[in-house]
Amino acid sequence: MDNIVEMEGIMRCSRYSFGPNRLHYCGPDANAELKDLIKYGESNLGLVYLLKQFKTLYPYLKHIASVNNIHDPFDSKVVEAYWLGNELLETIEKRPFHNFIIDDLRIKDKMDRKEFLWLEDKIGQGALPHHSFHVFNIWRLAGDNNIANSIEGMNECRVSSGIITFISGPNITVLTEPLVYLNGKFSMGTPFNRVLTRHLESEYDIEQIKIGNIVSIHWGVPCEVITEKQQKTLKKYTLKNIAFANQTL
Repeated sequence: MDNIVEMEGIMRCSRYSFGPNRLHYCGPDANAELKDLIKYGESNLGLVYLLKQFKTLYPYLKHIASVNNIHDPFDSKVVEAYWLGNELLETIEKRPFHNFIIDDLRIKDKMDRKEFLWLEDKIGQGALPHHSFHVFNIWRLAGDNNIANSIEGMNECRVSSGIITFISGPNITVLTEPLVYLNGKFSMGTPFNRVLTRHLESEYDIEQIKIGNIVSIHWGVPCEVITEKQQKTLKKYTLKNIAFANQTL
């Protein structure tokens, strides 16, 4: 990657990455450093280096960027495509995505033959490299197949959204739809109020939020304020990837 990188995209990606990293679920064991770099918002190549250590995130960003002839994997639109979804995903054809899953992520080595055939079929049906596809259709099968044990993890790992209904100091209350498992299928449940805590790493923009704003959420961390259009796009890809998951439960 060139030394010239887009800091806006790097900071945006960092806010989504902080949640799972602080829980030691993915990325390097450098959470304190990541937090400080996000907090001060400096154009620091150390932040780029840390993000490149995420063994799932960074390959996805490189793939989306490459297919769209974008030189910087941390371009803000590339970051948005992976975490929320946008038009960049729609340019990705089945064969390149299939090759990426095998050659870059080496998913074939982490699943049994039947599970990988299921995955190939979903790609053939038009699956795209959105974060929720990986959560529901790769991470779940390559890890804990016990749905009762993994539903909470999937709900936290997917990027969700919520409308802010109440603000009290560092705590914000959002109206958000949970992932549920009913009658042998995944679906979105009845919206409920969830309390989230704003951390220091989010204060640059999250501190400016108001009641009625929509925020994206990852592992309990409010990541950024998003538009209604972005929220609808996120839900569209999430529902599509839930439908793929339901094919092979």
